[in-house]
This record gives sequence, C-alpha cells and structure tokens, in this order.
Amino acid sequence: MSELKQGGGTRGTIEKNNITWYEGHVSRNDREKLHGHQGAVVWFTGLSASGKSTIAHHLEKLLHERGCSAYVFDGDNVRHGLCKDLGFSELDRSENIRRIGEMTRLFVDAGVIAICAFISPFRQDRQKVRSLFSDRRFLEIYTECPVDVCAKRDYKGLYEKAKAGVIKDFTGVSAPYEPPEHPDLVIHSQREDAVAAAGRIIELMENLGII
Repeated sequence: MSELKQGGGTRGTIEKNNITWYEGHVSRNDREKLHGHQGAVVWFTGLSASGKSTIAHHLEKLLHERGCSAYVFDGDNVRHGLCKDLGFSELDRSENIRRIGEMTRLFVDAGVIAICAFISPFRQDRQKVRSLFSDRRFLEIYTECPVDVCAKRDYKGLYEKAKAGVIKDFTGVSAPYEPPEHPDLVIHSQREDAVAAAGRIIELMENLGII
C-alpha cells in the first residue's frame, strides 16, 4: 500500500471530467523534512461526550509543545463551514466523513498531523478514510465510554433532547454506533485522565516513527 493514495472520487467521474492529479515541485518528503515529522491522521471515534474532543485538544497541545505541526478537526467546527449543508441522516453522515477524509488527505500530504474528532458511527465510512492512507499514517483511536456516562457529561443536553424525541437520529439513542473492531488504541475515558490518554497516543506515534 502506498504511503498516501493520490486523487479522490471514482475513476469514471475523474475520466469523464478530464481531471488529472498535478504533482508540484515540492514533495511530501520535502514538506515533512521542514516540519521535522511525518504527516499522519489521528482519528478519534466514539459516542458524543465520550471525550474525543477533549483528548484531541490535549494531544494537539502536547504536539505543539514538541514543535510539531498539528491541527484538530472537530465535528461541530467542520459542520460550521465545510459540511454545513449536511444533516444527520445516514447518507449525510457518510458524506460528512467522506469530505473530512479527503480534506485530511491533503493535510497529510502537506506534512501536517491531522487530529480528527468525529463520532463517525459507521465502520464502513471509517474504513474508506483509512484506505486513503498506509496503516502507519492512520491511527484509529476509540474513546470507549458507556452511554449513560456520556449522557451525564453532556453539558449541551443533547441526550435528553434525543430521549425526548426532539433530536432525531442521535447516535447511541435513536441511531446506531458501530465500535471499531481493531482500533490502534482504546481509551476508556470514564476512568482515564485526558492528558494521560493524550500521552499514550504520543507514545504510539513515537513507536511508529511518526514523530
């Protein structure tokens, strides 16, 4: 498998529209040398309020302190712009993850560590994103947390609204969540400190030679 698969969309669409991937004069290796680390994706998946964003931002801070170029893509933030036209149906959720995958592919090509915190409830959608990268450049982090604990943490009141039927298709209540079968790391956020969990991810990235 190549380190990073170039191009997006289906072959038929690309050929129909006469689209060609243009290679510039600066390679991914050149950009990674400038950053001093490899480009990679750290993909957090888990229920709403399971701790994904909290740990992701602690990870970003730890990487920043090491001089790494890293950026957190948070589910709510992305839906403010790139995916603001999408709802929460199964098809829209899949399209949301597809767009994010293509976006992070470009960031990895730029030599950046893309930290993604999305519920991303369906295995098939996560696998499609993973398929854009080699295994050593895509780390799936499962923030495991019981739904009742997530509901107690939920300062937005989303779980209450979902149980009352105000919010439809809410993952963990009225819509399914498919946990990873073979994640690169499992964080039991109900009993792990967020900073310590971020530290475990740093160790994993060091062991893989990403940083």
